[in-house]
Amino acid sequence: MKKIFFFFFSALIFTSITAQQFYEHTPEADKWVRKQFRKLSKDQRIAQLMIIRAHSNLGEEHVQEVTELIKKYNVGGLCFFQGGPVRQANLTNFYQKIAKTPLMIAIDGEWGLGMRLDSVINFPRQLMMGAVPDAKLIYQFGLAVGEQCKRLGIHVNYAPDIDINNNPMNPVINDRSFGEDKYKVALFGVQYMKGMQDVGVMACAKHFPGHGDVSVDSHYDLPVINKSRAQLDQLELYPFRELIKAGVGSMMIAHLAIPSIDTTANLPTSLSPKNVTDLLRNELGYQGISFTDALEMQGVAKFFPKGDASVMSLIAGNDMLCLPGDVPGSIKKVRKAIKEGKLTWEDLNARVKKVLLAKYHLGLNKKQVINTENLAEDLNAKTNEIKKALAANALTLLRKNNENLLPLRSNKVAFVGIGISKANAFATRVQQDLKADLFFFENKDTITKINSILEQLNNYDAVVVGFHNYNRRPANQFGLSKNSLELLNKLQGNKTITFAFGNPYAVQYICNSSNLVVCYEDDEITQLAAADLLVGKINAKGKLPVTVCEGFRFGDGIVYDNSLPVAKPESVGIRSESLKQIEVIAQAAIDSGAAPGMVVLAAKNGKVIYHQAFGHTNTDRTTRMTNDMVFDLASVTKISATTMGIMKLYEEGKIDLNKTLGDYLNWTKGTDKAPLKLVDILLHQAGLNPFIPFYREVIDTATGIPFPQYFTQTQTPQYAYRVAENVYLRNDWNDTMFSRILSSKLSEQGKYVYSDNDFIFLGKIIEAVSGMSLDHYVRKTFYEPLGMTTTMYKPRESMPLSNLVPTEVETHFRRQHIHGDVHDEGAAMFGGVAGHAGLFSNAYDLAKLYQLLLNGGELNGVRLLNKTTIDKFTAYNSEVSRRGLGFDKPEKDNATRKEPYPSLSVSPATFGHTGFTGTCVWVDPAQQLVYIFLSNRVNPTRNGNKLGRLNVRPNIQEAIYGAIVK
Repeated sequence: MKKIFFFFFSALIFTSITAQQFYEHTPEADKWVRKQFRKLSKDQRIAQLMIIRAHSNLGEEHVQEVTELIKKYNVGGLCFFQGGPVRQANLTNFYQKIAKTPLMIAIDGEWGLGMRLDSVINFPRQLMMGAVPDAKLIYQFGLAVGEQCKRLGIHVNYAPDIDINNNPMNPVINDRSFGEDKYKVALFGVQYMKGMQDVGVMACAKHFPGHGDVSVDSHYDLPVINKSRAQLDQLELYPFRELIKAGVGSMMIAHLAIPSIDTTANLPTSLSPKNVTDLLRNELGYQGISFTDALEMQGVAKFFPKGDASVMSLIAGNDMLCLPGDVPGSIKKVRKAIKEGKLTWEDLNARVKKVLLAKYHLGLNKKQVINTENLAEDLNAKTNEIKKALAANALTLLRKNNENLLPLRSNKVAFVGIGISKANAFATRVQQDLKADLFFFENKDTITKINSILEQLNNYDAVVVGFHNYNRRPANQFGLSKNSLELLNKLQGNKTITFAFGNPYAVQYICNSSNLVVCYEDDEITQLAAADLLVGKINAKGKLPVTVCEGFRFGDGIVYDNSLPVAKPESVGIRSESLKQIEVIAQAAIDSGAAPGMVVLAAKNGKVIYHQAFGHTNTDRTTRMTNDMVFDLASVTKISATTMGIMKLYEEGKIDLNKTLGDYLNWTKGTDKAPLKLVDILLHQAGLNPFIPFYREVIDTATGIPFPQYFTQTQTPQYAYRVAENVYLRNDWNDTMFSRILSSKLSEQGKYVYSDNDFIFLGKIIEAVSGMSLDHYVRKTFYEPLGMTTTMYKPRESMPLSNLVPTEVETHFRRQHIHGDVHDEGAAMFGGVAGHAGLFSNAYDLAKLYQLLLNGGELNGVRLLNKTTIDKFTAYNSEVSRRGLGFDKPEKDNATRKEPYPSLSVSPATFGHTGFTGTCVWVDPAQQLVYIFLSNRVNPTRNGNKLGRLNVRPNIQEAIYGAIVK
C-alpha cells in the first residue's frame, strides 16, 4: 500500500491560552526578567508584590498619592476602581510612563468594565448567565470582557467569580455567582476564563476556597464556614480544581474562617499557610499567581491591621498583595520578617521573578500606550449584542397553568407594574403590542391603592404583572414593602402572568404563582426580551440557576417551544389509559437492572402526546431522571448527524451517491477503499471492516493502562484530542487510525455488513465538501435553525455535567466513569466528533429533527430538506438487506418473523435507528408517529444487555401502537 499522509489536525484543534503560557520560560522572557530584576532594590522587590488602589474620579490629590507610591516604592501594579474610560486611559499612560518597572494593571470587573466605569454599558450579573443553556454564550461574553480590558490597557481582570452560591441569604456573593450547581459554575467559569485569556488578558478565579455559603459580608467582618473538609472537596473546591485544570492564570484568596482547613482563631484563609501553601499549592498543584483579596477589608483588617496582614499573606504563600494599604509600613514589616527568619529572600525573589515573567507574557516587555480615540465606543462595541443574546436565552418560564397567557392572545389586557410609577420599556411594549391598560404601584403606596387596582382588574381577561426595582441583596425582603408583597400575592391567579425582573431569589414570595417568568435583570434589553416572549416572538430557554423554594428548584424551567406543541393523547386519537402500560414496562426494566433510567417520547400528528422520565441517572439513585436530561445517542448519530449531512449535500448537488471515496477524499487514493461507492457505504454493503478497536493499540492489554507515549493528563497543543477526563491523545494518532482503516481487509462487496467505518468515512466526506468540521456543519445546518439547543457533539463544552446522563464505568481503556464524553472508544479517540458516534441530545430536541423529516423537510416554516430527498433516503434501497440510505428500517418480512424489528406494528415506511448505549428513534409516516427512547443501559456496564433481552424498546413501541384508536 502507498504511504498515506493526513492533514486533518490543523483545521480542527484550538486550545486556549493557559496558565502555563503566562509563566513559560523562554530565552527571551528569562532575559527580560533578569534585566528587570537586577534593577530592583530589596525594598522594590517587596513592592513588586503589591497592587495598590487607583481611581480616575478622585481628583489631583489621589493622583499625587498614587504617583508618589509608584515613584518612591516602584509598586508592582494598580487596581483601578471607579472613574471614566478616557480618564483611566490617560492615567494609565501617565503611570506607566513614570514607572521604573512596567505596572501590572488590574480591575475588578466581574460583569465587564461597566461595573467600574461611567460611559461603559454593564453586562448582566453572573446569576443571569447561570440560567443560559449554552456555555458558548459565556465564552463570547468572556471574549468581549477580555477585549474591553485589552483596549483599556488592563492585564488582569479579577474574574470569574466561581463561588457556588448555595446560601440564599449570602450578602456578598449572591447574584455574582453562576448559581448553586458545581458543574455549571465550573463550566461557565472555564468559558468566561477562556474568553478573556484567548485575547491575552489574565483571568483570576475567586474566592478560593469558596465564598458561596456565608451569611456575613467579608468586607465588614470575618465569615465562618463550618463545613468538613470532605464537604468542601465535594462542593466548594470543585470549580477551582476545574479552572486549575483548564489553565486559569491567577487565583484570588478569600478572607474566610474555615476550621476544617485551619483551626487558628480569627485567621483568615488568605493568611493561612494551610490554605494557600498546603491546599492550593501542594494538594491542588496550582503554581500560578495568587492574589489576596483586598487586605483593607474588615475580614482581615479587623484582626491583622495593614502591614501585619501583608507579612502574613506572604508567609502563607501568596504572591501578590491586593490593596495592602500602608505600603512603607508593609515593606518595613516584611523586611523584619525576613530578618527574623519567617520569610527568606530566596523565596521572595522567586515570587518577584514569577510576577515579572507574567508581566512579560502580558506584553509589558514592550511599551504600551492606550489610544483614547473612540475609546468608549470601542468598549461598548459588543455589549448590547451579547446582552440581547444572554437575555433571550436566560428568560426562565417556571410555571404555565394557562396556555392562553404565553404567547398572550387575549382581547382585554391589563398591565400592573409593581415597583414603578410610570411606564418602562416592558410596560410600553405591553401597551403597544396588546393595547393594555396600565396600572402602577410603588413601595410607598397604600392598602387603598391595592384595593382600587384589584377592583378594576375584574374587568380584564388577562393581567400582566411586571415585578421591578427590588434590591439585589436579600436583606429586608429585598427592600420590598409589606404592601408591595401583598399586592404581588393577591395578583397571582390563573389569568395573571408575572415577570420578575431581578434577583431570582425574590420569587420565593410568589411560589404560589400560576404563570411565572424569571427575567434576572431589570434593564431595557431584558424588558424588551420579556415582551418578545410574552407575544411569542421568542421562546423561553432558561433554567433556574438556584433553588428559591420547594416548588421552584435548581434546573426548573419549561423549555418546550412551539416546534412540537404538547397535546392530550385523545386529541390525536390516542388512549391515555393505554399509554400507562409504558410506565409498567419502564419500571420493570429499571427494577431488573436493565438501565438506571430512561426517557420516552411519542409524538403523533406533530404533537407531543407522551414525554416521561423514569428512574435515575445513575445506579446510586441520587439524581432522578428528568425529561430534559441529555444522553449519548451512540449510533443514532449515524442518522441524526452524518446521514442528515449527506442528504443536504446530495440535495445541493455537491455529492453524487454513485461517486467514490477517492472522488471526495484524496488521501484514500492508491488504496482499495478509494473505489468504494457512497451508495454502498450508506447501505453498509461496501465490504468495510465492521469495527476496529483502535484503543487496543495504545494500551497495555493485560492491565488496560494507556501507554504514556500516547496520552497526557492535561490538554496541550500536541495532545489536543480529549478522550475522557484527564486523558488527552497525541494529535498524530488521528492519522494513524485512518491508516488502520485504509489498510483493513475488505470483505465481499454487495453483502450487508454493518460497519462503523462506513460512517467514519462519510463524516470526513461532509467535512471535505462543506469545508467545516462535522460537528460545526450539522449544528449550523440543522440544529440551530430548529432550536435544538441540547443536540451537539462534545456537550461538556456547552452544558454542565448535571444535564448529562453518565454511561459506563469503563475498566478496559479509560478506567473511569464516562460522563459527558462519548462512550464509543473510537469516537472518543477522534476527539469526540465522528460520523458513527459522538452526538448527544435530549428527547424533545431530537423529536424536532424527526418531525421535520416526517413533515417532508419543514418544521414551523423552517425548510431544511426537500421531501423527494427524504423519501429517497428513507425508502428500502437494498436487495440484500432491510437498509435505507443511512437509515435503518423494519425487516421486509416483519409480519412473519419470530422477533420482528423494530416492533411488530410498524409500517414498511418506518425509518430510524437504534444505539448501543440504549437508544432508538423510529418514525412511522403511515401513523404520523415519532417514537424516541433514550436510556443509559451501559451504566454501569455494557455486559449483559438486559435492555435488549427484555425487548424493552420494542415493547414500549408496541404499547404506543396499541393505544392508537382504530
